[in-house]
Amino acid sequence: MKQLRLVALAEACGSFAKAASALNLSPPAVTAQMKALEDELGVPVFERIAGKLRPTAAGKELIAASQRVFQALDEAERAILALKSPDAGSVVVGVVSTAKYFAPMALAAFRKRHPGIELKLVIGNRAEIIGGLVSLNVDLAVMGRPPAELDAEMEVIGDHPHVIIAPTDHRLVRRRRLSPHDLAKEAFLVREQGSGTRILMARVFDAAGATAPLIAMEIGSNETIKQAVMAGLGLSFISAHTVAAEVADGRLAVLDVVGLPVMRQWLVVRAREKRLLPAGAALQAFLAKEGGSFLPRMSGPHMSGPRLAG
Repeated sequence: MKQLRLVALAEACGSFAKAASALNLSPPAVTAQMKALEDELGVPVFERIAGKLRPTAAGKELIAASQRVFQALDEAERAILALKSPDAGSVVVGVVSTAKYFAPMALAAFRKRHPGIELKLVIGNRAEIIGGLVSLNVDLAVMGRPPAELDAEMEVIGDHPHVIIAPTDHRLVRRRRLSPHDLAKEAFLVREQGSGTRILMARVFDAAGATAPLIAMEIGSNETIKQAVMAGLGLSFISAHTVAAEVADGRLAVLDVVGLPVMRQWLVVRAREKRLLPAGAALQAFLAKEGGSFLPRMSGPHMSGPRLAG
């Protein structure tokens, strides 16, 4: 175990000296441990490239093994804690950034019922949350549909509408029954490549046979997108849940577009191979049964639309 920790730390630090300092060991002691490990394996674990340590193929295998070992030990520790008390333990919850407008309220309500359970919240974009599920570092995720290649168990939290927003003084705000073709020449503000919202926007325009809109700016957060739309920099295809407050108080407008809003679903997701402890199972059941009650409510003439599968 000490050698596995040392290999992982040396790879992260890029040198044996820094790894030794982090472990409060002398550099000669670390070097001796690494030499003993390599002698036992019969192959080098690290090589030096441009003065920096790089793991060999054997080193990469050890690092991957160490991640699995420490993950299993962490799960065992949490399982033992849960066995001591059925209402204790911890849950790592991944939340895509779009869901941060309701997920914290749902988690707070869960914590009131289960004060002995510790929740560790990880907020990231779609790729980051999927990465957490794949690596098994995330117990549960609140997100839209995960990629087909991830063997996942999913339960529905509630509907998730997507709309196109504009500044309130935009010339299209008063137009009715707009089509995606009418918007093809408008400047759009979008999330990063690979985001669920951007993928869905492309599908909406493609399904209508319309030219993909002009991408004026790629922005990494919904909050910045909202501010940019209000400033008149462009339109945006976005989750209605992220703009509920701004639409309600008249700072943003929802365009009347044929086929919108598109209804997706919020899901609570776990990797099927992830073994949920009692605390995680309790949270999964809570989100599936009651999570929908925390979704922002939006109403109006433009808020009924079709579902887009997948």
